[in-house]
Amino acid sequence: MGIRHYKPTTPGRRGASVSDFSEITDKSRKPEKSLLKPKPKSGGRNNQGVITRRFRGGGNKVRYRVIDFRRRRDGVLATVIAIEYDPNRSSRIALIQYPDNQKAYILAPEGLKAGDVIGSGPDAEPKLGYCLPLRKIPLGMSIHNVELQPGRGGQMSRSAGTGATLTAREGDWAQVTLPSGEMRRLNSDCRATIGMIGNADHMNVNLGKAGRNRWKGRKPHNRGTSMNPTDHPMGGGEGRTGGGRHPCSPTGVLAKGGKTRKNGKASNKSIVRRRRAGARGNV
Repeated sequence: MGIRHYKPTTPGRRGASVSDFSEITDKSRKPEKSLLKPKPKSGGRNNQGVITRRFRGGGNKVRYRVIDFRRRRDGVLATVIAIEYDPNRSSRIALIQYPDNQKAYILAPEGLKAGDVIGSGPDAEPKLGYCLPLRKIPLGMSIHNVELQPGRGGQMSRSAGTGATLTAREGDWAQVTLPSGEMRRLNSDCRATIGMIGNADHMNVNLGKAGRNRWKGRKPHNRGTSMNPTDHPMGGGEGRTGGGRHPCSPTGVLAKGGKTRKNGKASNKSIVRRRRAGARGNV
């Protein structure tokens, strides 16, 4: 796994890089057809046609890979068939097959290879790729795909190169340190997968040109100060101006300094320590 740099044949190629996809088992292999679903585009609009996410539209057509975040087939060993690319996420995915020929996609941890055997359940071994409840995982191990509620499926530490750490356990509760530095208390029956997510070099890929963002469905981001007053609170004025007010969104919500987490959120009591100031953890 590494980064491949393009030759500077054009201004867009100069400085651009891409993953070498060395961990992919077979680059000519097509994804499992039974685990594909259509992924329609919304253009950033909700069910009423109102834009709720700006600067979205276009992009290449992709199909969604159905990922098994729950890992609830206990006591049944599965064989890794291939490591594949997933256009919907930064991490790689692994295609596994159970003895009854049922197939599933899971997130591929660092070091997992085709031919490996993995399993899940309370009696499973704490080995790479195995999914266990937090009460059965040894302290200090790196984990990913961590559940917030038992049976709901993994929700935290799912992006490339990330991994949480199981730091403490007492009674029915376990304490997990997330990639952002936040420490959270979880039910010991919540499941997690052993290992860290692979493709850690994803963060070092340089797009090189604006067109690659358009392929991903991202349109150019327009500054509020360059708009008209009818389009943005910071728009208008003679020449270039600072907006005349603190930075805000088109609806007037302040963009700097304010906490975005709700004060009355039920899971606030589960946070032992807040994340580091300025950290952007993939949780």
